Amino acid sequence: MVTDRQDPLAQVIDYHERTKHHLHAYARSPGYLDWATQPNPFRQFAGAPRLPLEHPPLTDEPAYDAVFIPGRIQPHPVNRATLSQLFYDSLALSAWKQAGGSRWSLRVNPSSGDLHPTEGYLLAGPVPDLSAEPGLYHYSPFEHALEQRWVLTGEEWEALAAQLPQEAMLVGLASIYWRESWKYGERAFRYCHHDVGHAIGALALAAAVLGWRVRLITTVADETLAQLLGVARQHGMEAEHPDCLLAVFPAVEPMPAVALQLPQALLDRLANTAPLGKENRLSSDHYAWPIIDQVAAATRCDSFPVGFESDLDVDDRTVQTVDVPAERAVAARRLIRQRRSAVAMDGRTAIGRGAFYRLLARLTPYSNPLIFQVLPWRPRVALALFVHRVEELEPGLYLLLRDAVQRASLQAALRSGFLWRKPPACPAALELYLLQPGDVCETARIISCQQEIAADSAFSLGMLAEFEPSLREQGPWFYPRLFWETGLIGQLLYLEAEAAGVRGTGIGCFFDDAMHRLLGIADRSWQSLYHFTVGGAVEDTRLKTLHPYFHLGKG
Repeated sequence: MVTDRQDPLAQVIDYHERTKHHLHAYARSPGYLDWATQPNPFRQFAGAPRLPLEHPPLTDEPAYDAVFIPGRIQPHPVNRATLSQLFYDSLALSAWKQAGGSRWSLRVNPSSGDLHPTEGYLLAGPVPDLSAEPGLYHYSPFEHALEQRWVLTGEEWEALAAQLPQEAMLVGLASIYWRESWKYGERAFRYCHHDVGHAIGALALAAAVLGWRVRLITTVADETLAQLLGVARQHGMEAEHPDCLLAVFPAVEPMPAVALQLPQALLDRLANTAPLGKENRLSSDHYAWPIIDQVAAATRCDSFPVGFESDLDVDDRTVQTVDVPAERAVAARRLIRQRRSAVAMDGRTAIGRGAFYRLLARLTPYSNPLIFQVLPWRPRVALALFVHRVEELEPGLYLLLRDAVQRASLQAALRSGFLWRKPPACPAALELYLLQPGDVCETARIISCQQEIAADSAFSLGMLAEFEPSLREQGPWFYPRLFWETGLIGQLLYLEAEAAGVRGTGIGCFFDDAMHRLLGIADRSWQSLYHFTVGGAVEDTRLKTLHPYFHLGKG
């Protein structure tokens, strides 16, 4: 049981253990859906000036695979049209679904249970055709518009811009834990930070389509970020908790680190100025989960360790080293906006071995530096794969190292009898190993909370994070960042599945320690944080699909 007397690291570890699902018991949750208190999925600020954004048409260029090649896409200028596209392809609505009298929205960035706890903010200077003054804006996905929260002076913006790459903007993310805990209870803190990772990935990919780059800033503490985003005055169950600040800018080689320091004069002025607009109420009533507040406090980042950033050591292992076909004729923006979470798999569809290797290479930072450089730390996550239906590949349990240095630690942590054998025709640059051959469909189903979707796919997987060593090395504030890394991987998995002609879905419900026992993990050196499955989706033909902005007269 977590208590306030424990040190923050002990609180984080206690939270993680307490919120595991077990074969005999699930983590604490309401156990039912209280529809009367279902949170509004849309935060809006009444009275805030609203700047509508453009609804860009889908285009066939650039091709999806071209997005990942540094230098292939020339940077677009920053203006209202390109800023509109950035948000339209990252945090906007992607469709509405309707069944009978019920209707619900989907978004470009995936979310556990379609609950969307993540809120997005833009801090920018003057933007041609949008605003002549610098300021902070909340992004409203329901209206695809920016709600102005602060107006900055020219001098204040220049003090920030002088520390950033040319034409850079800042995007902030914040989480409303209540949106997830309404359904998932104590485990919701985990899911919120998966979703932060999804959003970071969605922004990085949308930016890459424009020839822009995204870099996580690691010099702004949480309290300062809350002040900057205008959420410091929010309190209670519906309060937004600051997550991260991202620099977004036209591509510059080499990829720069961004060490932003916010002027104290600006922070003092914001502390004494009420933001524009008043946040809407999301629910008529709430059910409190105190442990979430406790772990949120324990993982608060007051300062970053000196020398924390460690740029990826990108060597000559590039995606071209993987023997795969040439660029696929699939449009990046169409694929990004068609992404959906499968609700069931057909149990028949297989994918080719080459396509499987190509997909895995895209998840490896050294083969995909353009996207993974958004996170300025070495890879902490490896993938344990349940391979069911991959042509010319033996079914079984596999392991993908996303960094070769993970091998020693994982070999020490995993079962000693595993084979550690490279599969046939596996590219040399891909650190993929067969651990144990055999039919693992039933094992995958049981571990994923008895869900058939994990067994009926082409393959499913668990994301293993270097856990306690990372927390002891960096501090408890790194706990949510492990989930961010898994969410970023998940976002790429979603899109790679679509590009391969299949579909994926994230699995937040799995039996944590059953997965660890399968692998032989007997301590907290590595922990499974997120599961995923990829295969042939079964479409529900009873559902009607509507244009994402039909309610605004679009489509």
